[in-house]
Amino acid sequence: MADLILTTFNWVPQMPRGFVRDIRVRWALEEAGLPYRVESVPFDGRGPDHFLHQPFGQVPWLMDGDLSIFESGAILLHLGTLSEALMPADPRRANETKEWLFAALNSVEMASLPWSLFQFWNATGDPPGWQQLDGFLKLRLKHMETVLAAREWLAGGFSVADVVMADALRLVDRFDGLAGHPACQSYLARAMARPAFVKAHADQMAHFAAAD
Repeated sequence: MADLILTTFNWVPQMPRGFVRDIRVRWALEEAGLPYRVESVPFDGRGPDHFLHQPFGQVPWLMDGDLSIFESGAILLHLGTLSEALMPADPRRANETKEWLFAALNSVEMASLPWSLFQFWNATGDPPGWQQLDGFLKLRLKHMETVLAAREWLAGGFSVADVVMADALRLVDRFDGLAGHPACQSYLARAMARPAFVKAHADQMAHFAAAD
């Protein structure tokens, strides 16, 4: 099997480092032990080839032979077909993994990302929409607290669903948004203690620091 090629930016500002979406792909690749290499595109001056692979000018994308895949969720689903460390072979558990992957993207991250952007922008006083966003996130976390209080991982063993869910919660935790949700905090701590995450995070930080 030829090495998979993960493409990310050559540099990003300090604030998003450690949270750029290529970390999800790095993490999954490390969990599965799949061979891969990392290539870069300029953060500034994104050219036609970039938009050919990623129509919004974002990162990451993954090359598997002549197959180019963008969006972290789609990439993780593809990687799940390559390794049972990421997606169980049992159809019922595979379906549960997919359900939770999409729940992380569509139910949790759709609340956590705008909430976190308000935090990044220091706009959490009383701007229009803030109270609604804050309440929306807290409701999602309340439901996740119930789920995670009863299980170690989302779909039996660790899977790509946990990569996405943990990453979505990690952004909330950056701004202490998991306070009062001990099951979510414990789940996140378990995920971040995994050697594959530790390596993926260190590698992303080193990648961007090398271009400073």
